[in-house]
Amino acid sequence: MRAPTVEADPLPPEAVRDGPRPEGRRPGAGEETVDRAPGLSVRLKLALSYAGFLMLAGTLLLAAVWLFLLKYVPDRVLIVPGSTGSTGTTHGVFPVRPNLLRVFAPRAAAVMAFLLVFGLVGGWFLAGRMLAPLTRITGATRLASTGSLSHRVRLPGRRDEFRELADAFDTMLARLEAHVGEQRRFAANASHELRTPLAISKTLLDVARTDPGHDPGALVDRLHAVNARAIDLTEALLLLSRAEQLSFTREDVDLSLLAEEVAETLLPLAERHGVTLETRGDVGLTTGSHALLLQLTTNLVQNAIVHNLPGRGVVTVNTGVRPGRVVLTVENTGEMISPQLASTLTEPFQRGTERVRGDHAGVGLGLAIVKSITHAHDGTLTLTPRSGGGVRVTVELPASPRPGPGATSPGHR
Repeated sequence: MRAPTVEADPLPPEAVRDGPRPEGRRPGAGEETVDRAPGLSVRLKLALSYAGFLMLAGTLLLAAVWLFLLKYVPDRVLIVPGSTGSTGTTHGVFPVRPNLLRVFAPRAAAVMAFLLVFGLVGGWFLAGRMLAPLTRITGATRLASTGSLSHRVRLPGRRDEFRELADAFDTMLARLEAHVGEQRRFAANASHELRTPLAISKTLLDVARTDPGHDPGALVDRLHAVNARAIDLTEALLLLSRAEQLSFTREDVDLSLLAEEVAETLLPLAERHGVTLETRGDVGLTTGSHALLLQLTTNLVQNAIVHNLPGRGVVTVNTGVRPGRVVLTVENTGEMISPQLASTLTEPFQRGTERVRGDHAGVGLGLAIVKSITHAHDGTLTLTPRSGGGVRVTVELPASPRPGPGATSPGHR
């Protein structure tokens, strides 16, 4: 399910300010604080680096002047015959090294001092301008650490390293916000679903207490059914958590064999609902957990049977191979479903039609478990409404590196 795009206001000025932690504020349970000794800021380090580079360049320039110019200037005046007048004086001023050094040294020192000041001041302003985006990203990070995930950095300008970092940070915040929202909805729905069996049990016990003539056998049967549903819901939640934690061993699994096994297991359920169950397709080897992929296939086929046209429904299970991918497709006949509704069916405790009564009513986590198992196996899950009613569910998983035989395993039940 695609994470929604969240529009938020720009960062407030106080979020950008780099200040100490407010007094009296303690870190949360999952927050770690690092005590560091105070040091030079990055801006000052860059300014010093710029000034040092300018001083080094000036020093190298003076060294070049000394090596290639002043070194060849004589230490005393050279008098060439015929260059003096009748009075024995030279025409003009003849440069000698001591005179040049005496005149050049103070000016060179002034230039070096100017380069030092210019490097420090110019480097300070230049570093501040260059690090301004990083300051905004730091402010956004501090806001995110407080639990606020609705803000975004949104740096303007053309793409560079800071813009790429800001865009990646905004994308991460959007995903985190969507994930946290989904987890909160899931917790609320799970609490409601778990509370329902307990409330029903309490009501049954209250009725039995106030009505001495109540049949105890019927009470036991009702309590057994309610308790069984609570157990099913708890096991589904544990399975969902296991798939999300990726705590399973990978092995080669043939999806066509899983489809055949699930069809054999659920054939009595299909016959009770009057649904025709068909399986066909090619051998499709993938790598993953056999138990989880079997649960994925079972959930898809069971949903397709239960949410179908009673007495005349059809469920088709296909397995196929694409370049680098193996595909499992389960489609059924049934009521018309809009694309908007189909996109929400993978959310926990969402049901496409009215709650189905019977032995296989489910707990509202079937497709949520399928989605979690698919993502745990680096696959994709697609739900597409059929034009004549029903849904086509397609699961694509990475193909196993080991090539499997190109056999076909058609079947019809």
